[in-house]
Formats: sequence, C-alpha cells, structure tokens
Amino acid sequence: MRRKSWVSGLGAVVALGAVLMLLTTFASAASSGGAAHVRWDIISTTGIPPAPLNPGGHASAMAPDGDTITLTGSGHFVAPASGGGSAAVDGGGTWTTSGGSGTYEVTALVSWQRANDQANVGFVDNIDEGTRTNGTAVLKIAFSDGSSGVLTVGCHGPGAPPGIFEGVATTKGYKTYYNVPAPAPGVDAGRTLFHVR
Repeated sequence: MRRKSWVSGLGAVVALGAVLMLLTTFASAASSGGAAHVRWDIISTTGIPPAPLNPGGHASAMAPDGDTITLTGSGHFVAPASGGGSAAVDGGGTWTTSGGSGTYEVTALVSWQRANDQANVGFVDNIDEGTRTNGTAVLKIAFSDGSSGVLTVGCHGPGAPPGIFEGVATTKGYKTYYNVPAPAPGVDAGRTLFHVR
C-alpha cells in the first residue's frame, strides 16, 4: 500500500515537471520572435511633423461604381509568428456610405505583415502603445446591417519601403471599396498607424 502511494506521488511530480517544462518552452518561444501584440488605428493628424498623432481619425475608399465608404476605428490583435490568422482580436468603428451608416466589429485577423519601424521625424505620439510600425493588416469584420467584409489597413509612414498604401480598403458584402486615395499633406484624413509590443 505504501509503495503504491509512493509511486503515485512520484508520477504526479514527474507529470507536474513535464507540464512546467512545456510551459517554459512555450513562454520562451513567445518572447523570442513569437506572437506580436499590435494596436491599429485610423488616426487623426495632418501628417506634418510635429503634428500630434491621435486616435479618432477617418479614412475613405471608393468602389468602382463611385460609391465611397468612410471608416473610423481602432483595435488590437495578436499576430502569430507564422504570419497567419488569429481570433485574438478586438475593436471596430463606424462606417458611412451613400446607402447608410452604422458600426462594424473586427471578428478575426486574416494576416499581419510587418514592414519596418517608422523613422522618428518628430511626431508627437499621443497613442504611444508600443513601437510605431509600417505594415499591412487584413481583418475580417461584421457590419451592423448584417453584411460582412474584409478590412485592409495599410500604414506607409516615415521610412516605409515602397509598395504599401496609406489608408484603408474594404469589402462590404459583394462591393469592393479598393480605390484608396493617398492622403493629402496638411489634410486630417486617410491615415493609419500600427503600434507593436
């Protein structure tokens, strides 16, 4: 009876040790090139330093039929090191088209591609939730009118490599709002920002 109790106790210690070793391994992997914790924002700024970078801006895109969608929004996502999707998301914002308006909610991350850290050109960062970063995020969203879509947030800030648009593009149901105008200098519209922790 005593031997059986001793063997059971030893088995529990070995199992606990194995669990702790696995947890340590996963924690180590996550801290060295693991998942990225990212905040995204459609920001309010004129784009001319030392202008402040604030949440609460708006950005627009146009569909082939001339209809324009204007979005506000912000949120967070956890991006796996693999670059794949994730359900670890929050956030959303508002939408307005010629046919209506409402809110939208982010439901999933499809992909996140980090380009590089932004160059420090003197902006006052009032969001300041990590390192300002250029890149592209693709997010699944649900609109308040029952339609769904895919939101692409592109940030081509200071020091960004070529090939990234600045602003947002989205689908809403079957309609594609993919014509993204470049933000005009001095105009508070059409700008986005990522912060990575």
